[in-house]
Amino acid sequence: MTTDRVLVVEDESTLAASVRFHLEREGFEVDVALDGAQGLELFRARRHDMVLLDLMLPGMPGMDVCRHIRATSDVPVIMLTAKDSEADIVAGLEVGADDYVTKPFSMRELIARVRANLRRPVSAKEDEVLTAGPLTLDRVRHEVRLEGREVELRPKEFALLELLLVERGRLVTRSALLETVWGPEFYGDSKTLDVHIRRLRAKIEKSPHRPELILTVRGFGYKLADV
Repeated sequence: MTTDRVLVVEDESTLAASVRFHLEREGFEVDVALDGAQGLELFRARRHDMVLLDLMLPGMPGMDVCRHIRATSDVPVIMLTAKDSEADIVAGLEVGADDYVTKPFSMRELIARVRANLRRPVSAKEDEVLTAGPLTLDRVRHEVRLEGREVELRPKEFALLELLLVERGRLVTRSALLETVWGPEFYGDSKTLDVHIRRLRAKIEKSPHRPELILTVRGFGYKLADV
């Protein structure tokens, strides 16, 4: 089995060294960059399975680094941020981050989040192709089509849609979505889920503001319309 390689982009050298030490102790291979430009250079030079990316970096900010990564890759990105306001967190998720951890954090929490974002969810049913009206998801080809047109989804978006299709017409609670897609060790809050649902709706709904496929069950979760 190939060892997962993590890129840590963090300008606090003491924190970066600590993160590296704990990840390597857990069996990961780790590269460290102390600024955004170096991080992007390392990312382009080597294969990485995960990026831990500080939001506040000298020179090139973490938001810009994330945008550059997303232009060519779907590798999971976890933002490390001292900013805990909802606007800052949502902004990080909107530019393509999969998750975030606010400083200060425990290494146990960070490693759990890394493992959760590396894990591919196991679906409850084994149908190779799932459909709902004009929407088709092919598990073997890892492909989604809407009215015959291919829709490009990132891994977490694909996993969310897959689970909703498996449970088509039935409520899937917020906790079930988070546990299945992000893993049982997920420590974050549900803003992560909401942003990913919003991005998914923008790609498959005729009008994301008046969704007809992914329906909100207010106070409980989401369900895919039984169409």
